[in-house]
Amino acid sequence: MDNDFRGFGRGVGPLQPPRQETDVTSAVAVAPAACVSPVSSLAHFGFLTLPNFSMIAFSSAVEVLRMANYVGRADHYKWSIYSLDGAPAHASNGIAVRPTQALDYDNLPDVMIVCGGIRIRDVVDEGARDTLAALAERGLPLGGICTGAYALMSSGLLDGYRCTVHWENLSALHSEFPRVGFADELFVVDRDRLTCTGGTAPLDLMLNLVGMRFGQQLAAQVSEQFILERIRSSTDTQPIPVDARVGFSRAELIEVVRLMEANIEEPLSLEELARLVRLSQRHLQRMFKVYLNVSPTHYYLTLRLKRARDLLRTTDASIARVTTVCGFHSPCHFSKAYRAQFGHAPSYERRLPGR
Repeated sequence: MDNDFRGFGRGVGPLQPPRQETDVTSAVAVAPAACVSPVSSLAHFGFLTLPNFSMIAFSSAVEVLRMANYVGRADHYKWSIYSLDGAPAHASNGIAVRPTQALDYDNLPDVMIVCGGIRIRDVVDEGARDTLAALAERGLPLGGICTGAYALMSSGLLDGYRCTVHWENLSALHSEFPRVGFADELFVVDRDRLTCTGGTAPLDLMLNLVGMRFGQQLAAQVSEQFILERIRSSTDTQPIPVDARVGFSRAELIEVVRLMEANIEEPLSLEELARLVRLSQRHLQRMFKVYLNVSPTHYYLTLRLKRARDLLRTTDASIARVTTVCGFHSPCHFSKAYRAQFGHAPSYERRLPGR
């Protein structure tokens, strides 16, 4: 992932409203979102291409719209491409993309997606912020893919919202924008804002939007054209290395998390973890609270539950087997913990469309 902030089965999952629990990446308070998102019926997408934008993120988003029209045999979607100055914008791979039309505040799309890439700080100047502010003043839903979210943040347009960015950017942006609620999901839809981590994650974001508007069958048909094993949902998280979460200087904490990840089937006790890294249990608990905003026990449980969800979604292992290999000795305890974490029973994962 280029940036400037160094510091097995197919199924379409439903787009979920933002979760109410505290994210491990941010403890900022955000406003609750309505269950029905204002972006659920978007038909005309605008893409504001900034200099050095990521071509893979941009094309992943646009191609879903094109394929939805092709598979659906109808003009379900329209898209327009813009640039800040009306001139072609060069992607980070050197390919120039020409705007399809000039920015006209009296003739706007249903949503404007800011497409960022490398050296984003150099291109988000006062003029760019003024443009985004003008769009927001008109009540236009806004989004950011790749580092496009930075343009929204620096304009104050993500204050009080949940959002996501590529894991390499988390540490620096988290400290720079304390009013933004950072999450570790692949994409986040919070009211009239949508953000995406970049890479191929825009495929999943746009496929979920297709599913919201036209149903999961069309979304699944589009995903089949792209040879996707499954459509990741808004509850899927990006694999964030622990050192990116807490910083490279917290060697003991990083080692504890790695021990947890290596001991899922037979979980280590808090006493064993502390002994292995030569810390007191109290010190270990304090580190988790300060840097991850959760207790070691809760963090470990979440790791095991996420492993269980991955197995349920991508293998045919029985729920009983998944229960055992993820360190749960009681099916009742596993089911209760799973429901508390994800809002539904483990068997739900086996009922995903296209599974």
